Amino acid sequence: MIDLRSDTVTKPTPAMREVMAHAVVGDDVYSDDPTVNELEAVVADLLGKEAAVLVPTGSMSNQIALRTHTEPGDLVIIERGAHIVRSEGGGGAALSGVTMRPLDGVYGVFSGEQVTETLGRPHPFNPSTLPSPPTLLCVENTHNGAGGCVWPLEALHRVCETGRAHQLTLHLDGARLWHASAASGVSEREYAEPFDTVNVCFSKGLGAPIGSALVGEKPFIDRARRFRQQFGGGMRQAGVIAAAALHAIEHHRADLRTDVERASRLAEALAATPGFRVDLDSVQSNIVRFEVEMDAGTFATLCHQSGVYMLPNGTHGMRAVLHRDLTDVDVGEAIEIMTHVASARDIAQPAGVHGAT
Repeated sequence: MIDLRSDTVTKPTPAMREVMAHAVVGDDVYSDDPTVNELEAVVADLLGKEAAVLVPTGSMSNQIALRTHTEPGDLVIIERGAHIVRSEGGGGAALSGVTMRPLDGVYGVFSGEQVTETLGRPHPFNPSTLPSPPTLLCVENTHNGAGGCVWPLEALHRVCETGRAHQLTLHLDGARLWHASAASGVSEREYAEPFDTVNVCFSKGLGAPIGSALVGEKPFIDRARRFRQQFGGGMRQAGVIAAAALHAIEHHRADLRTDVERASRLAEALAATPGFRVDLDSVQSNIVRFEVEMDAGTFATLCHQSGVYMLPNGTHGMRAVLHRDLTDVDVGEAIEIMTHVASARDIAQPAGVHGAT
């Protein structure tokens, strides 16, 4: 089976399993796990921040950031299709009691002017206690829902400068920041620089089996540890996980450019084939979102029966994600299978699903 559902489906390599098996461990709740401590120091330094905290998942990392930055009733400014909005189970409302103010981005990118417009213009005639207090601005890079799009650095800085001007704190959901860097040549540290906090994921693209990190200044991360425990993220001998992440950071980041190149190859092949619609401008990293003329659910089922596993999104939308466990031969075979299935355009039904991570 050629699995294109996500870059989270990768298996640990033999070398990664070896370092996991021999990891030096302790009790991380007591801050006694030396491998976790090493990972947190490495990631904080990599992203140019003072401290980091290891958590099980990227969703937990984002939700801890929301809870640590805000109070119940606060307003969060965010792009409409962001992972925090569409794929984290309503966690912002359930866990932090915040209100989301979604902006309509272009390929997931919105402007400082949009931030200013949505915040409005305060006036002394209007009671300041009526609206939700705007507290936090969130950016996602790469943007999953927009097809793995990468924020241009200049646009990123402009939006962050606007957020600062409005006294908002800034959080970057960089679950796939590794791929943003691989695609653009901009370092992860440079992308992270304007933000108070950054989430990065070790199981998306890098090939680790579990784990994300939230980075920021030390007082913030000290407070974030409280909410990690409250949310059930306190782990014991987590050095086994941390060893895999350290191995991935050191040995797998250089491979990510291959994912980007294969995504372009897949997108260009589909765009040239009847039965597919692909916005090639949206294919900027390792994710390919496209449309099929037939029902997406049917297309996904038929492709699966022929050996390609993908996720439908809505009536005609599909997503394919390139990752390190694939080969060039796999990509070629996937193109052949998808092209063959698309030729049966008279088949219809059933409906698709939403919200892949």
